[in-house]
Amino acid sequence: MDKSKEHILNQPLDAVISIRDLHKAFGDNKVINGFEFDLLRGENVVVLGKSGSGKSVLIKLIIGLMTPDKGVIDVLGNQVQKLNTTQLDEMRVKVGFLFQSNALYDSMTVRENLEFPLRRHWIKKNTSKDEVNNLVMEALTNVGLPHTVDMMPSELSGGMRKRIALARTLILKPEIILYDEPTTGLDPITGKEISHLMLDIQKKYNTSSIIISHDINCVKIVANRIVMLIDGKCYATGTYKELENSTDTRVKQFFE
Repeated sequence: MDKSKEHILNQPLDAVISIRDLHKAFGDNKVINGFEFDLLRGENVVVLGKSGSGKSVLIKLIIGLMTPDKGVIDVLGNQVQKLNTTQLDEMRVKVGFLFQSNALYDSMTVRENLEFPLRRHWIKKNTSKDEVNNLVMEALTNVGLPHTVDMMPSELSGGMRKRIALARTLILKPEIILYDEPTTGLDPITGKEISHLMLDIQKKYNTSSIIISHDINCVKIVANRIVMLIDGKCYATGTYKELENSTDTRVKQFFE
């Protein structure tokens, strides 16, 4: 049997993402070097690692923005490397992505920002204006900001912009959400609010999430499990408390 097929057959039944023997190098720099991982349905997993350890590369490999040198990435039953452009777009509709920069369109109102992914991926020709408005208002209500619907991004605080970006991610009702440094640039109180909002979203929609974060307070709030990305591998995994109490100096350094 082909080894890559064997790997995927061995994935847990409730896994929404499975990665086996993943490798990605840039020249002599082996950024991802035999990484293996499963994200289970309804689970929040934080990936911890030093700057330059490959966390962002890992996310780009998962959603097909980069091609691995070797290995298998299975997302919702699809091997990402085997998908054509159309199939990749269909998969990405089910995988929401919250950018570190929020990536809101400054020239669009909040409403127009939320309508954009709907018009690109989801809205059928016979969808009424009222149906679109209901979806927009539902997403904004989920993040506690229905009153901002006709405001411009420039009128919003940093925390509000982060919430609007999350609403735009939620509007397509993804099964998986990938968070890239969701609390970076926010004050501690706002960062805590965003972290608890992520938990609320997980509970309400049973989303499965991979969270890239250096904010240990965010990690402590949102993580069901933590994966340590060290030397391109899944060096250690466990709950916050388990890793915080580890005697391994390479793990302990993140909790000191």
